[in-house]
Amino acid sequence: MQSDVCDTFRPPPGAIRPRPSRLRGQTTCHAETFRRSVLNPASTNHQPTRALILSAGQGRRLLPFTADRPKCLLELDGRTVLERQIDGLHAAGIQQVFVVTGYGAAQVEAVLQRRYDKRDIETVFNPFFEVADNLASCWMARHAMEGTFIVLNGDTLFDLPVLQRLLEAPPRPITLAIDRKTSYDEDDMKVCLDGDRLTRVGKQLALASVDGESIGMMCFRPQGGALFRDALERAMRTPEALQRWYLSIIDELAGRTGQVFVQSIEGLGWGELDFPEDLEAARGLVRDWDRRAVSAQV
Repeated sequence: MQSDVCDTFRPPPGAIRPRPSRLRGQTTCHAETFRRSVLNPASTNHQPTRALILSAGQGRRLLPFTADRPKCLLELDGRTVLERQIDGLHAAGIQQVFVVTGYGAAQVEAVLQRRYDKRDIETVFNPFFEVADNLASCWMARHAMEGTFIVLNGDTLFDLPVLQRLLEAPPRPITLAIDRKTSYDEDDMKVCLDGDRLTRVGKQLALASVDGESIGMMCFRPQGGALFRDALERAMRTPEALQRWYLSIIDELAGRTGQVFVQSIEGLGWGELDFPEDLEAARGLVRDWDRRAVSAQV
């Protein structure tokens, strides 16, 4: 994205990583995507109707800003992280959203009740949020994994064209949205590929073998959702289950089934919230996205 934030912000390792984005060409992206859907209804077949957002964590690395609220309720230029995610999903035509809560669950529920129709939002409380990683959050919400659905990390910020590009990917069992950059750090969720097929995903991969990084957004078709649910059930019966990320299941499925693919979102805007210094950069990013979205509607 050609913005002042992207030109001047140089994040420390693990901080938010603004992605360069050809936003001048994206001002028609929203309208063009929906124009194609209207003119060609078949293109919307098998599109997701529901999404799962993993928002159970506190975000301790963002202290003191998360001392009295979960990370997903941090405000970015007038809307919380969670509201921005839900608004983006709704704008892409994904109406039913399941939000996994944990830390500050009552606060999250209050925001959702105030902003959204209760028919569109369902919360799922993860009682293990203090001791478990996000594999447990996925398992708690496995009933939501029906049909074609999206899974989104609770700290992934995205401009709408990012989600649209994932939805336009070929209809494969499991599709992981990825980005590429010149170098990777230890906090990146790195990926290895064979063409557009995922072979590995994890933080500890050898840098020489890395082909990109996961942005924390995935699309599951019915076959892939069934594979994921079955693997979740098996994993949760093991002693190490509470210490595992859900992407460790994706890594396992990639190697065992060959049914996990990737969709690059290179050139589009996204970021993650990990550290206090990320917040101001994130506000600059979303302010730019909001301004361009408004301009596209004029």
